[in-house]
Amino acid sequence: MTTSSPWRATVLTLFPEMFPGPLGASLAGRALAGGLWELEARDIRASATDRHRSVDDTPAGGGPGMVLRADVLAAAIDAAGISPHRPKLLMSPRGRPLTQARVVELAEGPGPLIVCGRFEGVDQRVIDGRGLEEVSIGDYVLSGGEIAALALIDACVRLLPGVMGKEASGTEESFSEGLLEYPQYTRPQLFEGAPIPETLTSGDHAKVAAWRRAQSEALTAARRPDLWAKIPAKAPNRARRQKTPKNKTDG
Repeated sequence: MTTSSPWRATVLTLFPEMFPGPLGASLAGRALAGGLWELEARDIRASATDRHRSVDDTPAGGGPGMVLRADVLAAAIDAAGISPHRPKLLMSPRGRPLTQARVVELAEGPGPLIVCGRFEGVDQRVIDGRGLEEVSIGDYVLSGGEIAALALIDACVRLLPGVMGKEASGTEESFSEGLLEYPQYTRPQLFEGAPIPETLTSGDHAKVAAWRRAQSEALTAARRPDLWAKIPAKAPNRARRQKTPKNKTDG
């Protein structure tokens, strides 16, 4: 990615009016207005060939609902004219779970083309024929892929150079090292009888770092055992990390 070619998200959707949506506000919105990244929302219906602009049909083999047609969607993908080195994604509940590692990869590239599915799904032939990478943001079903696409784009945009005010804010957070983020505190010193943990106000940076690491490890072990199982080398005290830590004032 070069300064002459900003990171770009090309979205294929039946509802282009949903974009930029929340991406037009806050950090992402300011970066979009400032030219740090670009967004193109393209209407899949523009590639329909009949007078009714039909994009779906009944599922082969029977069943409820409708399926997005392969010929229409393939034409929409081809009409976008993206370069071959840009990834082509399909937001789908059956896709591989989106991870922070994959977000980093996407943010470091030129930006993806993202297909937002609707109805009962997308004809498998266009997924295979156009090499779409199916991506999921969680084990649940949405009305369509637009909200999932917004989430994916936001996760990428915040990592682009110049978007966040402080570079470190993108590295010390949940999933940056495969762990959940440690608890955060700020003023007032005492809130409803609960003080800020003493370690965090000690001025001892080594103790603060150790406290934060221990909190992250314990939270991950308690809340996300799937993540914890993948990082035994980073957290040698796995057997003792079974409960969410209490934020005691003695650190």
